[in-house]
Amino acid sequence: MVTEAEVKKALRKVKDPELNLDLVVLGLIYDLKIDGGRVDVTMSLTSPMCPVAGELLEKAREAVESVPGVERAEVELTFTPPWTADRIPPTIRAALGL
Repeated sequence: MVTEAEVKKALRKVKDPELNLDLVVLGLIYDLKIDGGRVDVTMSLTSPMCPVAGELLEKAREAVESVPGVERAEVELTFTPPWTADRIPPTIRAALGL
């Protein structure tokens, strides 16, 4: 059975190229739904005008599909609610000077 922890571990391999932090640490993963071998991910981006949006979505899908037991992954993009730096853990925000 696929677990949320396994999926998040895989998503930690996908980094925002500008901030060089992973999707999970940045708080870009809004929701995960696991139904057997299917995983649905709802994520956001640090900016709606992100020039690598398509690439990040594809890398996120590939990362989830690399988890043993995952047969299919869907990654949906949302901007509701809009992402803010408040979604980053305080210690990492401090290290970034945010």
